[in-house]
Amino acid sequence: MIWPEIKAKGKPDFTPLEIHLQQVALVAEKVAAGIGTDIKLARYGAILHDIGKAHPEFQRRLEEKSRIGDLPFRHEITSCLFISLFDETIQPALIDMVIAHHKSIRRDAREKGILDLTEEYEPEEVFRFHASDWETWNPKALDILSKLGIKVKPLSKKEAEENFFYVYGYCRKRFKEKGYSIDRGLLEAADHFASALIDKTEFYTQRLFQKPDLNFYNRKHPLYPLSQKSVESNKPHTIVVACTGAGKTDFLFRRCKGRIFYTLPFQASINAMFQRVSGDLKKDNPNLDIRLLHSASSLAIKGKTVEEIIIQGHIGSAIKILTPHQIAGIVFGTSGYEATLVDIKGCDVILDEIHTYTDITRAIVLKIVHVLKNLGCCIHIGTATMPTALYNQILELLGKENVLEVKLSDNELNQFDRHIINKINSWESTLPVISQAIEEDKKVLLVCNRVQSAQLVFDQIKEKYPNIPSMLLHSRFKRGARGKMERLLIGKDENGKVTRQFNTSEKACVVVSTQVIEVSLDISFDLMVTECAPLDAMIQRFGRVNRKRDEHTIGKLKPVYVIQPPENTKEAKPYDLEILQESYKQLPDDEVLHERNIQKKINEVFPTVDMPEIEEHAIFKKSGEWTINGLTHRPKSFLLDRLDIDGVVCIVEADEQRYLAGNFEERIQMEIPIRYWSVRQFNQLQEGNRPFIVPDSAYSEEAGLDLDKLKIAKSDINYRIL
Repeated sequence: MIWPEIKAKGKPDFTPLEIHLQQVALVAEKVAAGIGTDIKLARYGAILHDIGKAHPEFQRRLEEKSRIGDLPFRHEITSCLFISLFDETIQPALIDMVIAHHKSIRRDAREKGILDLTEEYEPEEVFRFHASDWETWNPKALDILSKLGIKVKPLSKKEAEENFFYVYGYCRKRFKEKGYSIDRGLLEAADHFASALIDKTEFYTQRLFQKPDLNFYNRKHPLYPLSQKSVESNKPHTIVVACTGAGKTDFLFRRCKGRIFYTLPFQASINAMFQRVSGDLKKDNPNLDIRLLHSASSLAIKGKTVEEIIIQGHIGSAIKILTPHQIAGIVFGTSGYEATLVDIKGCDVILDEIHTYTDITRAIVLKIVHVLKNLGCCIHIGTATMPTALYNQILELLGKENVLEVKLSDNELNQFDRHIINKINSWESTLPVISQAIEEDKKVLLVCNRVQSAQLVFDQIKEKYPNIPSMLLHSRFKRGARGKMERLLIGKDENGKVTRQFNTSEKACVVVSTQVIEVSLDISFDLMVTECAPLDAMIQRFGRVNRKRDEHTIGKLKPVYVIQPPENTKEAKPYDLEILQESYKQLPDDEVLHERNIQKKINEVFPTVDMPEIEEHAIFKKSGEWTINGLTHRPKSFLLDRLDIDGVVCIVEADEQRYLAGNFEERIQMEIPIRYWSVRQFNQLQEGNRPFIVPDSAYSEEAGLDLDKLKIAKSDINYRIL
């Protein structure tokens, strides 16, 4: 190694610049091969992108020493001073890769793009600052470039100045152009990957861009009608409408030909799907790169190495399981959107349970579909309860001629009648029903619409049935605890062995939950009591009762009790009161819910599907035009804040010191997902994921975080921001 004292990264790794450039080049070549672009160009861009870090000013700032002057230093600019070392025909692509791999060239959030700086300062001043001490560090930079295979020559300061103004002029023209840059996205993806994995980079690049062997999903069974249907079609896209337990997941996977992005709406469903797919494909794909991407990814991959946890969000996996939130940047052009675009372009994208989203999220998902179609993706949509109005919107968007449409016949649907619906007035009126079920050793599932309601119901269950196994599941638990609860609920250990607890128990038990139970958790209980929700959501909930299908369960019915809607809009939250009232009206009472009638009932509740207008915020328009300026990205869109996600995390006071001393995985497991507005008044750490610190009194291992206790604690001066 030459010039090992010249670093690319600061503490704790202090990676030498030569090593970092080599690692990024390794990933860039793999990415280029994977997406079918110029491998040699990718390597050149990777080697060039950070060579400007050889500048003494960058090294000074890396060591946290005093800086010279007030003008911001950007290593991307100093890297571009070497652009003339490369053939003129590839210089534009190299500039795309290098000059904006961290910052927008203009209107950067911190106003540090090259065009921001040249507007605030004279271009000559910007050049002089970035080329200062040229004779000192330029030869070292050339040595590193030469060591990495770049043909170099002596480079005068005059030539460096010419290079600067060439790049400056190019950026002024590039900003006026519209659209994304594959070259920029490739470099960003490679840089992020290598920066995260460091010395493990070479090992983990070996599995990138592999196509999974999906032969497992060709299994057939007479009880699963979709397994009997052919997936052969020249049409690139798919819409499957089928009830829970009909084999939608297998069918959607059978339609895929390449790498797969699998999206689901809820965190709990994503964890479960990751475990399921990993188990399904392990035999035929022993080294397959399957990743889980959301705020609590490490839970479902607990036990793997830190590097395996870190890699989850990066490019090139064979299968990536995630929420729409992780790819919404391609709609709004937020930071890193081009790296996501490079990763997903041309892939198979499964959008499962698309009907379960709120109106704003649904609008964003449909816009994602619009973008994915433009990127050449094959889009496969699965649903149990999609309103016809929404179905027709999607069909129009994809083009009916491009979509394989699959539905079950009435005769097939009749085989899935499994619930008797009972309407009741209140939780209190269900107590005799619950008591009888417990006496008969039934598994009971109680579902609330809000965390606070679930906590109250759980307290009542614990008091009335202290000797019966019970658990509470919602989104306000520590992530480590949440992962254990999900495994406990499913009733299988990490190796898939039955534990005979809850879902696999043969004795009475009670689970109290919120909406997290609705999607993709493979559980089958004997009785449900649920608060009224929109009809499509309730159908999903019902699917957690009498779910198991075999020769002994076909034709047998189990009870579901639905509590009537509240009388005012406040108590109806998070749902619309009118939707709840119409949904309740559509349910039978003390009768079988026939699967063949569900679509008609759904359409009665949702005759139209309102979509918030997000077109003005999107970077890809209905006309098919990209409107974002070249080599730029946008600050976080306010629309993303309206997605159904918890945007920040908190930890309890007792965990603060452990969090500060912990590693990546240990910190993640202490975190509690929460909305910013619930904790904004509390002190916030600056380490890790910057958690807010909440009092111990607001959290318990059984009930999770109690927002009512949190509100009381806000008045305590010890916890508030001073």
